[in-house]
Amino acid sequence: MAYRTPDALPPLDWLRSFEAAARLSNFTAAAGELGLTQAAVSQHIRFLEERLKTRLFSRLARGVVLSPEGAAYLPHIQSAFATIGNSTTELFEPRAVQTVTIRVPISFALLVLVPALPDLAKALPQIQLDVVTIHRPTDYDQPGSVLDIRFGNGSFPGREADRLTVERLVPVAAPALADDADWTSLPLLLVAGAREMWAEWFAAAGLAGHARRSHRFDSFVAAMEAARAGAGILLGSRPLIDAALAGKALVPLSDFELSSSFGHFLTRPSAAPLSRAEQDFRQWLLSRHPSAVRT
Repeated sequence: MAYRTPDALPPLDWLRSFEAAARLSNFTAAAGELGLTQAAVSQHIRFLEERLKTRLFSRLARGVVLSPEGAAYLPHIQSAFATIGNSTTELFEPRAVQTVTIRVPISFALLVLVPALPDLAKALPQIQLDVVTIHRPTDYDQPGSVLDIRFGNGSFPGREADRLTVERLVPVAAPALADDADWTSLPLLLVAGAREMWAEWFAAAGLAGHARRSHRFDSFVAAMEAARAGAGILLGSRPLIDAALAGKALVPLSDFELSSSFGHFLTRPSAAPLSRAEQDFRQWLLSRHPSAVRT
């Protein structure tokens, strides 16, 4: 069955003239952009206004301004043109390799993102990542990327966030230390910042904590390597430690896991549109984290 244009849809050339004239605030400039005469653009606008029974512009001595109705109509027309353009590009133009820059805490990069890169290459072969690892919160202030992954409780002013992980905390150690009957007397490995939660874990587990400390690290991945080396007990963050647990490089020392409100979030500026490649990467990453929640 042939597609029939709905009667309510004005001719496309009328809409193109309207969009260009509205964006440029000038019929003559719109005509130059579209390769038409000023009279043709003016006629298209007049026909469109007659069809809609609404004045879309106020004519001035040096150009035009949108009426309230025209201003309300414009974003819908621009969105429709953008959809047509994006669909045409995606379906009929070769997909060139595109780079997506993303800032990522070094622990998440090494323990979660890097192992997933072979899957990314299969799912989105046209995308290559430029991974910038984050070592301190101020690193996020540097320009250069729209997307980043942040650790926190989901509140990131000025940014939209999709939850990737829900953190659960459990004490872990190298197998050589796991046989100690009273593991709570062993040195505790500390992680600076939001993950220094030994006191909270001991309280929730109903155990008495202790003041014996060992080394303190500014990243979780460094503390995890220390735990693997047998330097002490780490309050392991799941799912970051899941691969190490599966491979027996680390073993849990308790059945109790403390659920945390913290986790990793994929974030972007609230007002920043994503490129097609960034949208594809976002969807791929969320598909790997079924617990993802928009906040």
